[in-house]
Amino acid sequence: MQYSEVNIKIPTAYVDTVSDIANMVVPYGIYIEDYSDIEELAPQIAHVDLIEQELLERDREHGIIHIYISPEESPLEAISYLKERLEALNIPYQVDSQQVDEEDWATNWKKYYFPTKVGNRLVVCPSWEQYTPKEGEVVLTMDPGMAFGTGTHDTTRLCMGLLEDAVTPETKLLDVGTGSGILAIAALLLGAKEAQGVDIDEVAVKVAKENAQANGVSQKVTFHAGDLTQKVSGRFNLITANIVADVIIRLIPDLDRFLTEDGTFIASGIIDTREQDVVEALEKAGYHVTKREESGGWIALAAMRG
Repeated sequence: MQYSEVNIKIPTAYVDTVSDIANMVVPYGIYIEDYSDIEELAPQIAHVDLIEQELLERDREHGIIHIYISPEESPLEAISYLKERLEALNIPYQVDSQQVDEEDWATNWKKYYFPTKVGNRLVVCPSWEQYTPKEGEVVLTMDPGMAFGTGTHDTTRLCMGLLEDAVTPETKLLDVGTGSGILAIAALLLGAKEAQGVDIDEVAVKVAKENAQANGVSQKVTFHAGDLTQKVSGRFNLITANIVADVIIRLIPDLDRFLTEDGTFIASGIIDTREQDVVEALEKAGYHVTKREESGGWIALAAMRG
């Protein structure tokens, strides 16, 4: 079946009003693009894979309402109604429409995801792709999902690169703000002994468990919902936190309770303007930076006691 896609471009100040009007046309199949507050929201997002560079470069002055109309409905009627209402309210707009196959509408987004080399050994691969690993490579199966890490963002790639250097067969890892579970799962595929992941979002925990199952490591990892280390017990020789600077700084005073004497703390999701704040918090807690990686204005740090 072919659906009609009607796109209405308006100044962002009118997004709420126009979406209400669009819902009168069709009470389902509506998608809203509005990036006007992405800069303000970005520092508050714990799962930094949401903050793709391509998103940050989107038009912040205009929003787009996408309306999908089934073959049984009349797109011309819908467009006529929309134009009449928008002109009556003096809302500037642009409208265009096109035909999209139902199958394309449901699956076209998959063409933007493909096997991606992360670090020296790790390859992140969507489940619908076939990939034959080269010698020494480790393949991590991970599908894109809402708000959860898939390895495409600079912060995750930096963290996974440091992870490759740190993991040994004796590694017990704690991943704080685990999201999709990608770091915990990657550590286990690299040979870690066991892992725990914690996230404040219960949906993230559910997804992380599913991802662990898909990668055959569910017997070696435990995921639970909680704020930072609230529900964590035990000691770990590797702790990762791919979150944001403010949350990392809040976590640092608790590291001594969970990190072994010779353990390593890997922190990522640090925007370059906040790096010094994180370094100072580490030094105040008795840690020093042993490795530093940077990409796209983001920083990842590895630190140890002493």
